[in-house]
Amino acid sequence: MLGKTTEYAIRALVYIYIQNIEGERPGFKEIAKKIDSPEQFTGKVLQNLTRANIVSSMKGRGGGFFFHEPTHPITLFKVIEAVEGKEYFSKCGFGLKRCDTNNPCPLHADYAPVRDSFFKMVNEKTIQSLANKINKREATLNRL
Repeated sequence: MLGKTTEYAIRALVYIYIQNIEGERPGFKEIAKKIDSPEQFTGKVLQNLTRANIVSSMKGRGGGFFFHEPTHPITLFKVIEAVEGKEYFSKCGFGLKRCDTNNPCPLHADYAPVRDSFFKMVNEKTIQSLANKINKREATLNRL
């Protein structure tokens, strides 16, 4: 359901959060390696997340990526919105420019509840909650 860019963004943010908890500020090369993502692509994704004020970065010794307010929850919705755009949650599942209950696509009746459920979930889940699952060994960040 999510594009590769958004998947990498979420995984990168979870990794950054986990490292920040341990007092570290990872660089983009380390992040790319740990989330199994191409370096240059990861750098661009992180640059966009920095511009969207989701994560911060600092150059030089002791630099890297970090959260200014690590206790402030960052919903997956905020990340998806920054990467995919505001219209992501109102798009037609069939790819039509216009689709609604008055002019439905062939998937509308089936897709709308799935999209709405996904919308609810991404507003409940946060980068921090995903990181906590990994730290508790209830989930994994990569397949390495």
